[in-house]
Amino acid sequence: MEKMIQLTIDNRPVSVPQGTTVLDAAATVGIDIPALCHIDLKGTCVKSSPAACRICVVEIDGRRNLAPSCATMVTEGMVVRTNSARVVRARKTVAELILSDHPNDCLTCAKCNHCELQKLVTRFNIREMPYKGEQSTRKKEQTVAITRNMDKCILCRRCESVCNNVQTVGVLGAIRRGFDATIAPTFDKMFSETNCTYCGQCVAVCPTGALTERDNTDRLLDDICNPDKIVIAQPAPAVRVALGEEFGLQPGTIVTGKLAASLRALGFDYVFDTDFGADLTIMEEGAEILHRLKAFLGGDKNVKLPIMTSCCPAWVNFYEHHYPDLLEYPSSAKSPAQMFGAIAKTYWAQKMGIPREKLVVVSIMPCLAKKYECEREEFKVEGNPDVDYSISTRELARLIKRSNIDFLKLKDEDFDKPMGESSGAAAIFGATGGVMEAALRTVYEVYTGKTLPKIEFHEVRGLEGIKEATIDLAGFPLKVCVAHTLGNARIIMDKLRAGELDYHVVEIMACPGGCIDGAGQPYHHGNVEIIKARAKAIYAEDEGKPIRKSHENPDIQKLYKEFLGEPMSTRAHHLLHTRYFDKSIK
Repeated sequence: MEKMIQLTIDNRPVSVPQGTTVLDAAATVGIDIPALCHIDLKGTCVKSSPAACRICVVEIDGRRNLAPSCATMVTEGMVVRTNSARVVRARKTVAELILSDHPNDCLTCAKCNHCELQKLVTRFNIREMPYKGEQSTRKKEQTVAITRNMDKCILCRRCESVCNNVQTVGVLGAIRRGFDATIAPTFDKMFSETNCTYCGQCVAVCPTGALTERDNTDRLLDDICNPDKIVIAQPAPAVRVALGEEFGLQPGTIVTGKLAASLRALGFDYVFDTDFGADLTIMEEGAEILHRLKAFLGGDKNVKLPIMTSCCPAWVNFYEHHYPDLLEYPSSAKSPAQMFGAIAKTYWAQKMGIPREKLVVVSIMPCLAKKYECEREEFKVEGNPDVDYSISTRELARLIKRSNIDFLKLKDEDFDKPMGESSGAAAIFGATGGVMEAALRTVYEVYTGKTLPKIEFHEVRGLEGIKEATIDLAGFPLKVCVAHTLGNARIIMDKLRAGELDYHVVEIMACPGGCIDGAGQPYHHGNVEIIKARAKAIYAEDEGKPIRKSHENPDIQKLYKEFLGEPMSTRAHHLLHTRYFDKSIK
């Protein structure tokens, strides 16, 4: 049984388990202690350098110096003050010292109004700069997905922590010392010269404008204004359960109808849905799962199992960089966004009589790695990409506000047909376990020839880092596994490499919680309740759909009848499948 510690914080009695920090103990009674270097990411404490910022200091009876609450454990009878004059003055001084080496371009900063340092300046009533001196000059870089301006880095080391401890990619770390210290890849390399997966979780946790997404909204407006271009929107499943947060709605509010309406108001010529691509993905990936299973059951010792999902571009980048010896295990199916783009620029373009080069396909994604995915050469035809570029949920929100559209007053609208029709199975792609569940709904019925007795597979839902289940396929025990975060992906891949992995199908998503917590979603800085609310909304969207299985989507059936033939056909393989490459840094 856990030992409980009794203490007093700001004259309030507090009881918490032994091993709790003062910061977390205060939070249990609603006392907010400001902090910059500390963030709790879905139960994983993200702080590689305890007490790095010193913003969270508190006064403890019997202790001469102020204590960093994020690194101080509670003790029996401890008396803590978080609001004494000494504490308030110390925090303000620390913030002023941080500001002394920070650019003052808040008005044009990408994190303006979302910057935690900016909020502390207001909270501490800092209206002048008492400390002036030389400012450090650090590296700047713009990749296909992430923009770095390390002049704005406050050395909180959150990015280093999430990159190393949660994602285990190991790109970021502290280099140099003293005034010249910075957070960067080894030898101060550019991101593009490293094993960076562009998952963007460093952007999601950065409290300032040091790390942001590459903005494509000006490019989009240029295309919308170009009379020679036909611009198509395809928003991802996770966008519709998070976009409302940017307009003051409660987390988990479903805004599907307003999403479609806002995209039309922005000037998109056609508003389709990536969910259509998700249903298409299940048709192809499901067929590939069945193909490998039948080969395995037929005694083929060369079949590669487990088959692994391939929807997440950061995960794809991860295994190409870190596990190039295991490239035959992931499904060859493209992501839903890329499948959509391939069909839009072939099947749909031909039906509409529109030349491929006149089409601009824009994906609206919860993900920053999608920006990188659009640039992959294998997703281009003679230099013309299937998906031209991607914008994040945050970018879309900024563009709606910039265009003077009153989002909350928009009347709900539907997506255009035929590539706007989708099933409930497609909707749940946005949550960890969703791709697996969607695949199981189709694989079960195709394999057994029977209707599912119960459509939900709760065994693969939830925010546990690694989940496993055994599904009865007409007497065959199908062993499946679901993992989210690249740290958990590494556990799975290390076991596979060692020959210790006993699964048939594995789903992996790079971001904590899946796409609902992608690095392009509205900032929440570790609030797990927001992630739970988004997940709940994803499943509510599924339950509200008249069709809940990908293979029952009539427009998907029509696509195969008119154009693709059948899943895994020659044409389907050419358009909807891909291959992987050894991208390890030697």
